[in-house]
Amino acid sequence: MKIAVLAERAEGEARVAATPETVKKFIALGAKVSVEAGAGLAAAISDEAYREAGAEVGTAAATVKGVEIVLAVQAPDVNLLKGANPGAWVAAVFDPFGRKDRVEAYAEAGFEALAMEFMPRITRAQSMDVLSSQSNLAGYKAVIAAADQFGRAFPMMMTAAGTVQAARVFVMGVGVAGLQAIATAKRLGAQVSATDVRSATKEQIQSLGAKPIFVENVAGIEGEGAGGYATEMSPEYQAAQAELVSSHIARQDIVITTALIPGRTAPRLITDAQIATMKPGSVIFDLAVAQGGNVEGSAADQVVEKHSVFIMGYSNTPAHLAADTSALFARNHYNFLSAFWDKEQGKPVLDEEIGNAVRLTQGGKIVNERLAG
Repeated sequence: MKIAVLAERAEGEARVAATPETVKKFIALGAKVSVEAGAGLAAAISDEAYREAGAEVGTAAATVKGVEIVLAVQAPDVNLLKGANPGAWVAAVFDPFGRKDRVEAYAEAGFEALAMEFMPRITRAQSMDVLSSQSNLAGYKAVIAAADQFGRAFPMMMTAAGTVQAARVFVMGVGVAGLQAIATAKRLGAQVSATDVRSATKEQIQSLGAKPIFVENVAGIEGEGAGGYATEMSPEYQAAQAELVSSHIARQDIVITTALIPGRTAPRLITDAQIATMKPGSVIFDLAVAQGGNVEGSAADQVVEKHSVFIMGYSNTPAHLAADTSALFARNHYNFLSAFWDKEQGKPVLDEEIGNAVRLTQGGKIVNERLAG
């Protein structure tokens, strides 16, 4: 069994799909690992480190020649896979809803595309979940970036010259990224509040020492939405939430928005009129900017100033912490494949529950139910 790791080619992508740590683990399972030269440089991993771990390092063509599994962060162009074995697996983030053309190309080429972002939100798959591992660090980075843009201190400071008041941070959306944003802002000494459409998150917010801000007297979601994500709310709830948010964000210094709905454009949480109520110098970090944005007027990889408020967001936030996000992504890959490793066959054999969830293409066809039609 030969596993290949290609260098990422998407603009702004600094992560890599395997580290020397996971290379050693794959080799211990009995696999051979080949890595494209330079694949880990942006994540502070040298070619020599891969060689020391036991991998072969070479050109892209040599890396994929005769391989049965290709690991990537973002799914590579199918043309890069020429020379891979027929029916080879490619495990990566595919963006199946936004890049249906890529999925079709994989089916036509006869490869088995495994979308890591389709990993089911079940207990035994938690260690394989790339969305959670990457969102965790993205939530951290959002606060750090906003703090850097903010022209004042986060914690309360009592000095002989007077008192510096603590910054007020409001987190909208309390998934993995939102919870880490809350925790990070608290560590920095800010006064933190948070909201979510899922009422079950109120206790999570309180457990981190933040103040929950929730719509009252209008039903939200009692538990989780599909797959652990929130779903779109009724017009009545959206109107009540907009009114609540308008009164709350006017008093905030930093707002972090994290709301995403899989397969759909990110929901609009903050309008231009609401931005206009915020204090001059306030900062909004839109973690959903690459999916259309939660904030009116946000633009990927730019700091937009509107009404003296700074609006920012990265097209690929995890790539701004490439060393750590690569380490976690690589472990997700290893945990996924090793969980199904059949020693007798010398390769992984997926079960139906997880295999059917992540498999997009097989036998020249698109087979995933979520992409039907």
